[in-house]
Amino acid sequence: MIPIKPVGARGSGNLGPARTIDTAAGVAAQYLQPGALNLTALPPLALYVHWPWCVRKCPYCDFNSHEAQGELPEKQYLDALRADLEMALPLIWGRRIHTVFIGGGTPSLMSAAGLDRLMADLRALLPLDGAAEITMEANPGTFEAEKFRSYRASGINRLSIGIQSFNSQHLKALGRIHDDGEARRAVEIAHANFDNFNLDLMYALPSQTLDEARQDLRTALSYQPPHLSLYHLTMEPNTVFAKYPPALPDDDESADMQDLVADMTAAAGYGHYEVSAYARPGHRGRHNLNYWQFGDYLGIGAGAHSKLSFPHRVLRQARYKQPKSYMEGVARGTPVQEETEIGRDEMGFEFMLNALRLQDGFAPNLFAERTGLALNTIEKELNVAEEKGLIFRDHTVIRPTELGHRFLNDLQQIFLRG
Repeated sequence: MIPIKPVGARGSGNLGPARTIDTAAGVAAQYLQPGALNLTALPPLALYVHWPWCVRKCPYCDFNSHEAQGELPEKQYLDALRADLEMALPLIWGRRIHTVFIGGGTPSLMSAAGLDRLMADLRALLPLDGAAEITMEANPGTFEAEKFRSYRASGINRLSIGIQSFNSQHLKALGRIHDDGEARRAVEIAHANFDNFNLDLMYALPSQTLDEARQDLRTALSYQPPHLSLYHLTMEPNTVFAKYPPALPDDDESADMQDLVADMTAAAGYGHYEVSAYARPGHRGRHNLNYWQFGDYLGIGAGAHSKLSFPHRVLRQARYKQPKSYMEGVARGTPVQEETEIGRDEMGFEFMLNALRLQDGFAPNLFAERTGLALNTIEKELNVAEEKGLIFRDHTVIRPTELGHRFLNDLQQIFLRG
């Protein structure tokens, strides 16, 4: 990637708000100059807001989350989020926000008043689409009925609930702060207040049997959630589980659980539209679909990432990860720690890494629309994938075959150059 000077970076010292915005506007103008790509239209734009604190770090979690120590600096952090967004506005002038996702960490640790203030700031600063999907992640251990009614009144119209399991033994092994009773109560509160919600569930858990996986999924389906995210537990680097691996089901048992997931969700009327995503008709997760279709997103908050397109280039940003460093960076006028431009040679892989996760694949013209490159720039790689039986393609679609889904990592690697 080609390194770019961070937004607002103009030596040391505290930049005032007007000067910071002027600096960002100057950088935005720089990105409008002729470049290596030619995008005929900008993709849809989403907003991601990161809340970095949780009650306790789970041993499998590799997200940017930090255990809360004492009283959280909620007001200071919300002030920083607003200032961060104000500084980023010149990069997205005139573009409508189609989805918002408030993730973490555990955003449901935020007070009802804090969430209301955040939503008011977003509405004041951004042109939100009238039908925008606005999702908030929530932990069952933080559910309070009145608080979630307030969240709904403030504008949250979709919840994503980190259930993981309805089995108290497995929840304990995963280091979750809630038990099975709290998991059920959380879903009931969500049902009472939200028409649209997602349940996160994991399988292939430490010492989990096939019957236990079946019971977990059966319980989840009994609540008829509009959307399910079903993840195979993986040992991510730099986690407690990576350092001290628990006893997990073997490959055959895991495969049986995966088959079980496919059979039970299909029988219950859920469409499997992405590697880990299952939805009732009309309830696909629009925010994540935007990621997988190589759409744009502005990320604000500690450790948040952005992908922003301009007519002749595509930019990536990463903000400071530690909450304290992030808030100090915002105060200096430099919340962005890293900023890079995606090179032409990387663009095909970046697109295919996301789009190949979709069960139905993508229309061939989407590649040129989102990357600014002709599809024939990856013709060699497409031919290799087709010869290996990993993709099907014609003039209407490019999609993974059943073999391609099974060996998705291998398929994606074909498009990695260098």
